[in-house]
Amino acid sequence: MFYTLKHSARARRLRITVRCDASVIVTVPHFFSQIKVEKFLVEKADWIMRKMAYFKKISRNGIVIAKRGGVMEYRRLKHQARALIKEKLAEINKVYNFSFNRVSIKNHKSRWGSCSKKGNLNFNYKIIHLPVELVEYVVAHELCHLKELNHSNRFWALVAKAVPDYKACRRKLKAVFV
Repeated sequence: MFYTLKHSARARRLRITVRCDASVIVTVPHFFSQIKVEKFLVEKADWIMRKMAYFKKISRNGIVIAKRGGVMEYRRLKHQARALIKEKLAEINKVYNFSFNRVSIKNHKSRWGSCSKKGNLNFNYKIIHLPVELVEYVVAHELCHLKELNHSNRFWALVAKAVPDYKACRRKLKAVFV
């Protein structure tokens, strides 16, 4: 397996990232030995291969093409994602009646959405590839961060108002890689 090894002074532990082009990046603290890195990669090989397979599609001539992701897809689908998000925001916010500022559609590498302290909501354009119940969960999740900027019990109680089966949605979403 090919991977890029990055040493980071800020890293506290070993981290594996599989990007949308199916490349693997291993980030480690400076004190990590190569033996520990190799051992960890062997332990996580199944997970890495599953994530790589998710992104890979082999063409007839053997060239690996990213299945999802990339600037071209982002540009092509951003407006469609914005329309979906605005529709779901209007629908789900009837439960909460929260006010928010800007809604942005981004090309995030590792998250479905985020909420800033200023009340700006950001969503990954790849959300359009998700089933409707997961889209609704992500939208409700980010809306609830307007009230609770954490994952406390109060936060999850808010999420449950709009998405009663949020735990099942959360499990399903974790199985899907951004």
